[in-house]
Amino acid sequence: MSAGNRDSASTQYDRLRAEIVSGQLAPGTVLLETLLAERLGVSRTPVREALALLERDGLLERERRGYRVRMRSPEELLEIYEARIALESTCAARAAARRSAYDLARLSHLGREARAVIDPVRLGELHAAWHKALRAAAGNATIIDLLERLDSLLAVYDADEPTLADQEVAAAEHERIVAAIKAGDADEARRATVAHLDRAREARLAKLAATS
Repeated sequence: MSAGNRDSASTQYDRLRAEIVSGQLAPGTVLLETLLAERLGVSRTPVREALALLERDGLLERERRGYRVRMRSPEELLEIYEARIALESTCAARAAARRSAYDLARLSHLGREARAVIDPVRLGELHAAWHKALRAAAGNATIIDLLERLDSLLAVYDADEPTLADQEVAAAEHERIVAAIKAGDADEARRATVAHLDRAREARLAKLAATS
């Protein structure tokens, strides 16, 4: 495969992945190679390669006519969340031992900004940035890569932005985690992160149950 084809496949992968993660292509949507190639204005080859990569990522599954945006059961979502909780709580514990002054400043700054914001979209962005900063403080590229993949699998079911009603609760949970990291208390950092993500998991499942 030429460099041009690789670049084109990568571009179509990024475009389609963004549409799936954002909910533009909802779970259950059938994706046909020919129609996608026409819509994206490219040949079928890079689209075929992009679809194969998205299947590898767990975002698509094969069906008779092509691919379908994967629909996950509540049990599968629980499994994904269990993996995220295990990995991210490990990040928090590692961060308690490895964090730099910059890491602490970044986490605190994002927490303060999230407390003050009134736009739900911006609040969602700040929450995501805070979790990325937490992971960065752990300094484990493999865990970060795995968590980013789990984020993609969960984002498909995040049609709604965080509500301002949850803002104070999430802010307090983030502050508890940061305090433990600052104190170098790995066990408390792990416990606080597990509690935070447990609550988020239950809220997500309740929302899914209300809409199914």
